Amino acid sequence: MSRNTAFQGFTLIELVIVIVILGILAVVAIPTFIDLGQDAQNATTNGVAGALSSANAENYAARVERSTNGIPIPNCTAVASMLVGSTLPSGYSIVSSSVPVNTSVSCILQGPRGTSAVFRATGIT
Repeated sequence: MSRNTAFQGFTLIELVIVIVILGILAVVAIPTFIDLGQDAQNATTNGVAGALSSANAENYAARVERSTNGIPIPNCTAVASMLVGSTLPSGYSIVSSSVPVNTSVSCILQGPRGTSAVFRATGIT
């Protein structure tokens, strides 16, 4: 007794179900991937602001230890000179405001695509 059954492929119902499932996954996943560019830019701006805050803290500690160490910080924009290369990455700017001596103030870093972040600057002469 021989069986002569051959595999003929998928039925139309099976193919339609797979296409519907793929369509649902695409509708859910695509909007998530579209927003990743803005999320990445926000993260980058926050990273630069974190570097500015760290540089400010190191500069303040060095300057308190010895007045010849570090640099004076009279305003928010002076913090950028403590970064590697002594400048901000292209596309970034700092909203300038004065920083009183021995006072820590919030400064605003503006980045590409309308992103912004806050960092701390501590005034020191």
